[in-house]
Amino acid sequence: MSEFAVKDDLLDAQTLRAASAAIFGGADIVECVQIAQRVTGTDLDSWHDEWHRAGETAYSIGVTAEAAGQTETARLAFLRACTYFRTSGLVLLEAPVDPRLVDSVARQRDAFRRAIAHFRTPVEPIEIPFEGITLPGYHFRAAADGARRATVILVNGYDGTVEESYFFNAQAALDRGYDVVAFDGPGQGSVLVEQGVHLRPDWENVIAPVMDWVLEQPTTDPDRVAIIGLSLGGYLAPRAASGEHRLAACIADSGFYDMFDSAVARIPAPLRSRATEDSGALAGILGGLFESRLRKPTEGWAMRRGLYVNGVDSMTGFLTDARRYTLKGVAERITCPTLVCHAENDDIAASAPDLFAALTVERKQLITFTVAEGAGQHCELGARQLYLARSFGWLDSILDPRRPG
Repeated sequence: MSEFAVKDDLLDAQTLRAASAAIFGGADIVECVQIAQRVTGTDLDSWHDEWHRAGETAYSIGVTAEAAGQTETARLAFLRACTYFRTSGLVLLEAPVDPRLVDSVARQRDAFRRAIAHFRTPVEPIEIPFEGITLPGYHFRAAADGARRATVILVNGYDGTVEESYFFNAQAALDRGYDVVAFDGPGQGSVLVEQGVHLRPDWENVIAPVMDWVLEQPTTDPDRVAIIGLSLGGYLAPRAASGEHRLAACIADSGFYDMFDSAVARIPAPLRSRATEDSGALAGILGGLFESRLRKPTEGWAMRRGLYVNGVDSMTGFLTDARRYTLKGVAERITCPTLVCHAENDDIAASAPDLFAALTVERKQLITFTVAEGAGQHCELGARQLYLARSFGWLDSILDPRRPG
């Protein structure tokens, strides 16, 4: 990793992630570094407390500014509070559900909704019906003129939230003339934490009612709707596009081809080739290995998160479930133009070139972001403007958001 702020890989990456929201008002960079450096080692309680305290401070600034009629100060303070509250609870993403995680989800949502009251373009919270539950989200519009526009649907990742989507892609899309629909799906954000609905692989079925909702909006140009997937969304968005052929374009940032292969790649080499064996002895060895790692605060976080999000109770169960999350034999069904992003130093989505190779659609592109450009981290953290320039440059050439609907 980059050692942007602290030595621990996980906490450093999450600090960089929070700081990346600065380009759209969701953080101050040095403030993020200082918060992270106040944390006691890899103590996750300390991490939560420091970021939560920073969220409270920013929120208080917003409340005071709002009462004084200082709407821009309030907007920016609430956006920072949103990021800091989200970051405080992130490290607690595991079962059983910690009340502080529930609180962080609620507080970031509240802060974001206080912020959008002061946006200069229209935005409204939405609830999309889905299989007896609702998928919460936001409908952002580039202007209040009632014109039909190209629209992007935003899909977040393994531990993202719909509010965070604003900083990663939504405002950038609005600035370029797109309308935006962002939502939490199964296994994400409040749908996971508050509704208890775990992740599922068949996002062609998840996206269908979302697409129906988007097309019902009078400001949507039905021929210009794209989907952008962030992090694990780099699997979810292509999977959605494989069955939802009303989409006009798809971006996978970063491309993610097969969850099982990615998980197995993290198993020690001597055991890796035997990970698919149905062997009680091997299961015992792997179980002991996993249990040792799970107990480590930061080294075991990704595994604890995976168990919770996927709704399984052991790492061997996770490996079994991971087999369902694949684009092998699926990517070939995608019919819309597709962009696959690949960050050079991103081991999480190292399979992006495999996804690109599997695509059979005529119009496809692979963009590799390099360490030398400052964009080699997962999801180009720390160089999002470079990602946005290239990805929206590609999307603009297909959907042309400046063209009237």
